[in-house]
Amino acid sequence: MPSFDIVSEIELTEVRNAVENSTRELATRFDFRGKEASFALNGEQVVLKAEDDFQINQMLDILRSNLVKRKVDTKAMEVDEKPQHTGKTFSSNVKFKQGLDDLIAKKLVKEIKSSKIKVQAAIQGEKIRITGKKRDDLQAVMALVRESDHEQPFQFDNFRD
Repeated sequence: MPSFDIVSEIELTEVRNAVENSTRELATRFDFRGKEASFALNGEQVVLKAEDDFQINQMLDILRSNLVKRKVDTKAMEVDEKPQHTGKTFSSNVKFKQGLDDLIAKKLVKEIKSSKIKVQAAIQGEKIRITGKKRDDLQAVMALVRESDHEQPFQFDNFRD
């Protein structure tokens, strides 16, 4: 029986490349010349530091544009609501969502089952396994998941006939 997995992952190497490109762009920007501003990657988290909260917002835009250039979906970003003020600098943390949360996985399975497409959906850890008799049904599920509006990007792995 044909099957595939729905997962939510980002490539950390692409995130690292985007952070490095953002740092280079920051060094060439006129409005950041002579200012203390930096990007730092710590595991799955990017720390932005600047002298002003407005500059943090500009740095977020720079990071987003470089992530898009590297084909990393920006829906995976979780940004602090307000930059933290410590001493003379502001800092903000950007975390990246990895894996499917239980709540989102249950919503997806419910959505797939309510669509009346003849497939079975099963949650297996941080992925959802979709199996069906017809390949067209599986592709219909892929289209349904792409159209759905969730806070997370989804990828499709292990497509087997």
